[in-house]
Amino acid sequence: MSTSSHDEGKDAQQYAGNVQREHDHARFAQTASAEVPPVQTTHDASPPSYAVATQAGVLKVESVNRVWRRDSRIALFVGIALASYIYSLDGTTTYLYAAGATSSFGQHSLLGAIATAQAIVLAVSKPFAAKFADVFGRAEAFVLAVFFYCLGYIIIAACSNVHTYAAGAVIYYVGYAALQILIQIVIADCTNLRWRGLISSLTSVWFFVNAFVSGNIAQGVLATSNWHWGYAMFIILIPVTLSPIISTLLWAQIRAKRLGLDATDLVEEHGGTIAKAKDTRPLGKRMLSWALDIDALGLLLFGAGWACILLPLTLANKGTLWWTSYKIIVLLVVGGLTLITFVAYERFGAKKPLFPFRFFRSPTVLACALIGFFDFVSFYLQYTYQYSFIAVVKDWSVKDQGYFAYTQSLSLTLGAILAGFYQLYFRRTKWLLLFGLLVRLLGVGLMIHSKGAHGSTAELVIVQVLQGLGGGIASASTQLLAQASVPHQDVATVTAFVLLFAEIGNAVGTAIATAIWRDWMPRELASHLTGILSSTEIASVFGSITTAVTYRGTNDAAYDGIVGAYTETMKILLIAATAIAVVPPFLALMVSNIKLSNDQNAVEGEDLAGRPTDARREKDADLA
Repeated sequence: MSTSSHDEGKDAQQYAGNVQREHDHARFAQTASAEVPPVQTTHDASPPSYAVATQAGVLKVESVNRVWRRDSRIALFVGIALASYIYSLDGTTTYLYAAGATSSFGQHSLLGAIATAQAIVLAVSKPFAAKFADVFGRAEAFVLAVFFYCLGYIIIAACSNVHTYAAGAVIYYVGYAALQILIQIVIADCTNLRWRGLISSLTSVWFFVNAFVSGNIAQGVLATSNWHWGYAMFIILIPVTLSPIISTLLWAQIRAKRLGLDATDLVEEHGGTIAKAKDTRPLGKRMLSWALDIDALGLLLFGAGWACILLPLTLANKGTLWWTSYKIIVLLVVGGLTLITFVAYERFGAKKPLFPFRFFRSPTVLACALIGFFDFVSFYLQYTYQYSFIAVVKDWSVKDQGYFAYTQSLSLTLGAILAGFYQLYFRRTKWLLLFGLLVRLLGVGLMIHSKGAHGSTAELVIVQVLQGLGGGIASASTQLLAQASVPHQDVATVTAFVLLFAEIGNAVGTAIATAIWRDWMPRELASHLTGILSSTEIASVFGSITTAVTYRGTNDAAYDGIVGAYTETMKILLIAATAIAVVPPFLALMVSNIKLSNDQNAVEGEDLAGRPTDARREKDADLA
């Protein structure tokens, strides 16, 4: 674990009991950089430690790792499994009720606006959840996630108008985003580098089950009740399924505190510990300290900036506004200026920055984030209109279309699990990452042919599987490498950092795909259908895939022209996706070939409880 640093005259009591750890790390300070964490690459010995302020939530989970027993560790992983399952079940069922819910109020058109707000919340809530977990604790962060989850679903279940429904849908998404990242953070806290990739990937195994049962669950709910109950049942399910992981973490925190191993007192001497200094500051000063610790101003600037950027992207994608609208331009300018202010504040003003600048100075961390960004841009370039293309070009049933849609997701899950086993056995993942990205690139490139007018079903499925396997390997490797390259204090925020870049890539890829589709498809339809259909009919085909499908079997000439237009437009999207997919393999060459040891990370030479490992002790002795 990284050391705590004392700020003179401020928060001294927060770091009481860390004197010995400060001393242990002090002799490494001259050999390590606080800006660029060293990483372990080609040998077993851990690199030198460096000083970075450690917050209470991180110290809590380290103390928790000191009191785990076999039974409590099993209970924790059972809790993680249950939390992962309910997250998966929620994500694969509740979206099926959204259309019916908004339609019941006669406001189906607002579904896009709600989705826009949820996309913004999904992007900005993860850094907030990570920072909250660092400041207050992992168990406390799970409790906050449950609160937002249940509050949102209570509002939805009791709503009587679409505006109340929308408010509940946005509030619940805060809990949804928080749960997603907290599961990964706790796994990183409680697993060493060798096992982390596999355990993290196994949390997605529930998708193999829910991908096939979620539709039946939703159908059963709607047949026996209504969409209100579809949401309301999670008011019960969420607290019940998350209670094991919360109770296990709280129990361990209480036990550690009773033993003297609390968040501000980790030094053990002769079976006892140094006494904890109590915080006697006035409430106002404590609240100000909490605001500085959680970087409240930084979170506000960050959230406002990305909201202003993502909102116009999403509105333009959905056709609500065009890129030439002054509203789009104003939002983008305001968002850009706000993010510039955020960066300046984080660099020069924040006491505990949301994203420390050492992230941007670490080649491995930055490369992993950019890999996620470009990979998602490439993916959403070809995925955004994939369903429309298949629905028009292929005469498949709705069920077959659903199975096809799940093919890549299932393959992605399988690829991540296989990568986890590889990491466990070979203890490296850099070249596996490169391999996965090349497989991903191959899958995208082959789609240029398979998604042509005469591409076979087998070809379509194979390229989806290739993309999924490569993407799963890449995602499992990038997250692990980023987490391994930072001290324990930074694990939560670096996870949010990598996931944030992926979310931005999603928005950018979707925006580019939409712009290409709107510009290219009308011209292709006009080129293929002029003289066959009237301009009004051509406009109707562009506006609705349902209309396009009606020409199948009734007007072969028109249908062949429609298929030709879809094929040419999809080819442009796939060429762009392939070009973007070339970038991530080169970025993979920038990452360090980190040895996946039994340590918490490759920076500090400490175990999960923050104690020096044997390799660290040997270095300590050599430098003494």
